[in-house]
Order: sequence, then structure tokens, then C-alpha cells
Amino acid sequence: MDVIIDLLNYYLIPGVVLGSIYALGAVGITLTFGILRFANFAHGESMTVGAYVAWTAHIVMGLPLLVSAGIAILITVPLVLMVDKLCYKPLRNSPSILIAMSAFGVMLMVQSAVQLIFGTSPQSMSPGVIQHPMVFFDSIRISPRHIMIIGVTLTIVLCVHLLLTYTKLGKAMRAVSDSPELARLTGINTEFVIKTVWAMGGTLAVVAGILLGMDTQLESIMGFSLLLPMFAAAILGGIGKPFGAIAGGFIIGITEGLATYPWIGNSPLLEPGYKSGVAFVIMIGMLLWRPSGLFKGKVL
Repeated sequence: MDVIIDLLNYYLIPGVVLGSIYALGAVGITLTFGILRFANFAHGESMTVGAYVAWTAHIVMGLPLLVSAGIAILITVPLVLMVDKLCYKPLRNSPSILIAMSAFGVMLMVQSAVQLIFGTSPQSMSPGVIQHPMVFFDSIRISPRHIMIIGVTLTIVLCVHLLLTYTKLGKAMRAVSDSPELARLTGINTEFVIKTVWAMGGTLAVVAGILLGMDTQLESIMGFSLLLPMFAAAILGGIGKPFGAIAGGFIIGITEGLATYPWIGNSPLLEPGYKSGVAFVIMIGMLLWRPSGLFKGKVL
């Protein structure tokens, strides 16, 4: 029984928390690829910028965290739209590799700008605050921030589901993802849909960045370090399939958590420093076995 409790407390629950952050980030990546057909390597930097803006509002200015998150979204989303207008839109009819390289350049520029403005030292969203875990059934211990991270993720997942399934905008987004030309011929404002996708992706990235900062700490390379797991989650679920990206994020997060459990002997099956390699292995395996992903998305 103690073995099972330890597995839940120290490996499974942290894996679910990490998977929640991966899921939110992967949705933005898969939406962008589904609509614009290119890999947005700068997506992780939206997480970094949003997290640091929220940190500035919350820690430096002393505003409530929820208000700080709103400010971060209001600042980051226009920046994302501006980057699209200046760096991606002029290349929209060019080969995908050119837009991907443009995104790679944007990633490097934004990362350098964050380091220049905020420095390279790690920051905390709650400095000096020690949270005692909540105890359930006398043995399962969950940190309050982990409960909040999982709760926020599930709420957002529900909102995304309702938007894509039951609203006119959601149906327009799915139509543009399936066939931009046909959607344009049927009278759908594809440019508005593209801007909406960027706004949604930016918003989800900001939330993911804040949640990551709450779970660990803020670093100038935090978005870049999550880029591989988020892409792996999007590929695992199926490119262009938001629900697949969500499922992929949870699968990779939980797998990374369980990979460090001492399944054989007393040593971890995989050292924590190498667990990010799990996402790479899953991504390569999925590309070889089922390129369309679990939810039959687009093939890279």
C-alpha cells in the first residue's frame, strides 16, 4: 500500500500537473499548424513573455494574481498578433520552411529580449511562501497549487470544447483547418479566423507559462525548454486536433513522471534530468508508427 501511495504522491500527481501545462501549450501549437500549416517554434516564447509580465504585475506591482494574468494576456496577445502581421503574414504564401525559419528567428529575438529586460536569474511567483499539502484519505497529499493548476486546465479544456463544438466561430475554425480555400469560398472571413487562432494560442500560452512559473520558477528559457514536449504532445494527439493535443499533453506528462519511478530495484528507471527524452522518444515513435497521431490529424 505504501508503494502505491508513494507512486501517486510523488510520480503520478506531478505527472498530471506537468501534463496539464503541456496540454495548454500544445493546443496553441496544433491550432496554429492546423490553420496556417507551419510549425511555430516561437510559441514557447509567448509562454515566457506572458509569465514574466504576470510576475511583474503580481510581485513587483503587488496586484492580485488573477488581475496580473489578465494584464499578461492583454499585453501578450497584441504582441503575438503584431509578430504575425510583421513576420508571418508576408510569408503566408511561401513554402512552410520559410515561415518556420522566421518563427525560429522570432524565438531567438524574443528570448534575448526577455534576458535583456528581466535578466537570466530565476524568479518565483510566490517568493518566501511555503504551501503545506492538502491530505486526502489520510495518505494522498496534493499541493494547493497543483489542485489549482489541474482545475484551471480542466476549466479551459471545457471552454475550448464548447467553443469549437457549439459556436459559429468554432465551426468556422474547423472549416478553415480542413480547407482554407473552400472556407473562403463559402464566405468565411479566414483572416479573422487566423487572428482568433493567434489570440487563442497566445492566451493559452500565457496561462501555461503562469502555471509553470507557479509550479517551478520563471526562467528566460522556460518556454524553449517546453517546446519539445509540447510539439510531441501535438504530434501524439494529431496535428490540427485540439483535443488530441490535450490528450497528448497528459500522456506525455504522466509518462515522464512515471519514467522516474524505481520500477526495477531502488534506483529511478530514468534519472529526472533525462526525463525530457521521453517526449522525444514518443514523438519519433508516433511519427514512425502513426504519423497522423491518435486522433488522425494532419501528417507533417
